[in-house]
Amino acid sequence: MSRPGSVDQAIDGFLDHLAAERGLARATVTAYGRDLAGFAATAAAARVRRADALDVTVVRRHLAALQGRGLSPRSMARAVSAIRGLMRFLVRETVLADDPTRDLAMRRPGMGLPKALGRPDAGRLVTTTPPGARRAGRDRALLEVMYGSGLRVSETAGLRLEQLDLDVGCVTIVGKGGKERVVPIGRHAQAALRDYLEGERPKLCGRRPSPYVFLRPGGYRLSRQAIWKLVKRRALAAGVKAVSPHTLRHSFATHLLNGGADLRVVQALLGHTDIATTQVYTHVEPERLRRVHRQHHPRA
Repeated sequence: MSRPGSVDQAIDGFLDHLAAERGLARATVTAYGRDLAGFAATAAAARVRRADALDVTVVRRHLAALQGRGLSPRSMARAVSAIRGLMRFLVRETVLADDPTRDLAMRRPGMGLPKALGRPDAGRLVTTTPPGARRAGRDRALLEVMYGSGLRVSETAGLRLEQLDLDVGCVTIVGKGGKERVVPIGRHAQAALRDYLEGERPKLCGRRPSPYVFLRPGGYRLSRQAIWKLVKRRALAAGVKAVSPHTLRHSFATHLLNGGADLRVVQALLGHTDIATTQVYTHVEPERLRRVHRQHHPRA
């Protein structure tokens, strides 16, 4: 940005910076774009149309409007993060002399702990086939992979054949920010994948070759929304409540940790950059904590 422009131009430049230079995932950039579109509307309502005229008054006015709409603390925190990022970008581009959000104080949202399924429920969810299921093999393979390897729903939807190595028993995942990791897949997932790849998948492909693993008829890959619906449908058939693809990922991590896995290993398998993210993502059963304490602490 060689010269001050409109607020909309500044936001476009910031989003391009996030995608091209920071390498943020498309979904993250899209979420920032939605938050900043609202901020631009607030600025326009305050007759602030140039990026170099943005100040803390506009920021506070926008945050007050968000609070008046009853946004959750987490959504508020994301909105603040988007605005702060924009302001720092404008300072770096010399559009603004100072960051108007530098002294802005916002309460951090509490970190909610997602619920994990018990092992019997997880097993029942993966193995129970709803009556009249048309793609039972595909659905079983998908759930085995998600629960057995802790994949995100976007990673599952985008999984390609070239990422699978069933002989070695692993899958190579390209996660957030283009970061690559190798995750083992268990024998149940391997068997389910082989059955699906040799049986149902060729029929789903038809005459349309596809590089993706999980398909719908016509050779098109399953969308994230379709996977959500699939998980909900299977959960209903298995009698398991409050389940989403995220629940399977959290259950994967929790069951590993409760089984004795090192937190750093779980961090690597989940693809987390910061160990603090994994600590929130997983929890340990109190009985295991007591058992480890009794076994290893000299004063226990």
